[in-house]
Amino acid sequence: MSLLTATSTIGAWLDDPAGGPLVRGLLAASGADESVLAPLRGLPLLSLVDMSQGAMPRSIVDDMVRQVNGGEIPEATESGWQERITDGRFSGRTVIVTGAGSGIGKAVASRLAREGARVVAVDIAADRLAALPQELGPDVVTVTADLSKPDDIAAIIAAAGERIDGLANVAGINDDTSPLHEVTDQMWSRVLGVNLDGVMRLTRAVLPAMLAAGGGSIVNIASEAALRGNASGVAYTVSKHAVVGLTRSAAFMYGPKGIRINAVAPGGVATGIPMAAEPSAYGTDRVTPFIALIPGLATAAQLAASVTFLLSDDGVNINGAVLPSDGGWSVQ
Repeated sequence: MSLLTATSTIGAWLDDPAGGPLVRGLLAASGADESVLAPLRGLPLLSLVDMSQGAMPRSIVDDMVRQVNGGEIPEATESGWQERITDGRFSGRTVIVTGAGSGIGKAVASRLAREGARVVAVDIAADRLAALPQELGPDVVTVTADLSKPDDIAAIIAAAGERIDGLANVAGINDDTSPLHEVTDQMWSRVLGVNLDGVMRLTRAVLPAMLAAGGGSIVNIASEAALRGNASGVAYTVSKHAVVGLTRSAAFMYGPKGIRINAVAPGGVATGIPMAAEPSAYGTDRVTPFIALIPGLATAAQLAASVTFLLSDDGVNINGAVLPSDGGWSVQ
């Protein structure tokens, strides 16, 4: 019998005669069953804490570990993917990250800060940003901003200062899976306003500083929905296809100026953006069988590894690329 720790996979816990009942009991207490964890079996048990967005404290995981180990918390043994910080990779650089209050954006901001960057963390929700400087260090500057407002874009640029070395356009929202014959003008405008217009406006705003400096790196979050038509509704799908077009056009235009612009296309992510409260029945019925084919969910930290790679000098020869960070979903 393998030793169970907080970093053991959810699958290992479920398959263990002592750990399985604990996990199932936790699910039952929240009104769920084991089926909800099917796409998460390869993730560490500890990832449930981040996925809960505050609803599940770390102490619950620690208590479970104690229960299967005779009241002790054994030293965790590394299993699966482990984040490897590169000290100083972004030293002396200023990088703007949108959507930094949670999920992928927060993971990108965290990794950049730990690798030496001065991070301008942007989110529309002030409460999500409040604890970031304490969590990530004094080199994190927070800006509460709505990317649809010109004054807010100006505030982000002012917070960054004269030097802007990188930009991660992470902020985004999903749609209600509505197909073309159902989508409302309101849903269309809202989704494209955030996912496309916001990316365009902030990218446009950082380019003068990068052009003056003779270089920079921009990474846009696209989606598996940018590569196929069966991952979401029409508004989200169109917005992410458009992000790819924006990425490629800008990469072509500014590559000779030393500015690299790439996109990352995530598949399923454990901290993914929420769906609308009332999704389209027609759209949901169409996409659900294909969503079920996702190889497995990634953690926000795993997506941050892909984003920071492209932001860093390690991506020196990559420009205009769309990197599917999707566990192989795009080859199915």
